[in-house]
Amino acid sequence: MNRSIRRLSVFLMALFVVLLLNVTWIQGFQAEELRENEHNTRRYLDRLQEPRGPIVIGETRAAYSTPLESTSGGGQVRYQREYPEGPLYSHVVGTFRTTGASGIEDSENELLNGTDDRLAVRNLIDLLTGERPTGATVALTLDPAAQRAARDGLAQLGRNGAAVALDPSTGAVLAAYSAPTFDPGEVTSVTHPQAAADRWEQLSAADSQPLLNRAFNQTYPPGSAFKIVTAAAALENGATPESTQPAPAVLALPQGGTLPNAFSGPCNDGAPDTLAHSIEISCNTSMANWALALGEDEMREQAERFGFDRPGLEIPSPVAQSVYPTGMGGSSLAQTGIGQFDVRATPLQMAMVAAGVANGGEVMRPYLVDRIADADLEPIMRTRPEAYGEAMSAHTAEQLTRMMVSVTEGAQGSGRSAAIPGVQVAGKTGTAETSGPTHNWFIAFAPADDPRVAVAVVVEHGGGSGGTLAAPIARSIIQAVLDAPS
Repeated sequence: MNRSIRRLSVFLMALFVVLLLNVTWIQGFQAEELRENEHNTRRYLDRLQEPRGPIVIGETRAAYSTPLESTSGGGQVRYQREYPEGPLYSHVVGTFRTTGASGIEDSENELLNGTDDRLAVRNLIDLLTGERPTGATVALTLDPAAQRAARDGLAQLGRNGAAVALDPSTGAVLAAYSAPTFDPGEVTSVTHPQAAADRWEQLSAADSQPLLNRAFNQTYPPGSAFKIVTAAAALENGATPESTQPAPAVLALPQGGTLPNAFSGPCNDGAPDTLAHSIEISCNTSMANWALALGEDEMREQAERFGFDRPGLEIPSPVAQSVYPTGMGGSSLAQTGIGQFDVRATPLQMAMVAAGVANGGEVMRPYLVDRIADADLEPIMRTRPEAYGEAMSAHTAEQLTRMMVSVTEGAQGSGRSAAIPGVQVAGKTGTAETSGPTHNWFIAFAPADDPRVAVAVVVEHGGGSGGTLAAPIARSIIQAVLDAPS
């Protein structure tokens, strides 16, 4: 009997030691990880007791904290996050809720709540002087006029879609708008948390996916806008703007099936068409033939040089990966030459394609955070532009620029509605086939001889053409950037 008791005692003692070690491990070594776990809502509730730093766009605070007139929950909640611009910046700025965060509010959380190591000196000074610690100011690269132009253009059409504008020489994101959008104020109320939670659930369940940032996190078939990638591959592999490919009204594909031109006729009166003219009028059959002539490896390599199939891009929020397919037969390869089959791209990626041409062949890494300052506006960090990769030679970029200018200025240009008097706009239309109405694209940059802005616009299921639906929105965004004081 005593032996059984001793064995039980040893077992219980061992169990106690294991339990003690586990508690020590959790409370000691895993404390920080558990505290910052995305599912730990306590970290958000705790941060609402202190003022977060503002998120600034231009001269305006797009997000900031205000003290509540009366405390809630026994004094546990003291600050309300405000979003004065409402839906305009909601996908980029994001939300800071009692149950989670998104967008810049999430990616720059430690800076905004004041716990980032770079604020240690400032926090120490506040402690010694009796001041309340405050988070950093995060200033974004967005151009308010360009953002409004994107919003207004999509709103006038009454369609879902997205628009992205970049500074091609730096990679700074000048506009990033996604429609439909939502009002962050409706989901961040700390005085009416249940109403905020209910509204979040409604938005999450909506068929139109208003919480989805289509600019960065939705991929689409790019359609003929991808022909710029195909043309770049051709030029990089020895072709010239005057090189030709057969351009019939309907192309018989290698493994069966056909591929027609959008305008139901041949591209050059039945004769082989030049690369330059094929881009100007957006010829399907000749560009499909270019893809077949180049082969899958060369096409994929060129797409990757622009950023396709490259994981891990963050700006600072994660971006969906754009895709050029693999393991194709000839019929599928031909379709990729015009941005169909399984080619998928985010609006950001297609803006990077335009920006790469605009910047002499070099694609810059896109970024949203321009600078960070402490509560006294003393600078902590400013983003330094960096190259993302070389998409093509400067000579190829120069040739492509001339070809893209013909899209907006040529007698048969498919994107003439993007033309701006006194400014050379280099562009490319896209009308992507889907199971329903077509998606409509336009990518562009301007001025062509000294680019200041590159843009991509997609209109979901617009059912028209990129030249008629997306190009006017791109033109408005370009004008907004060019009209701003330099």
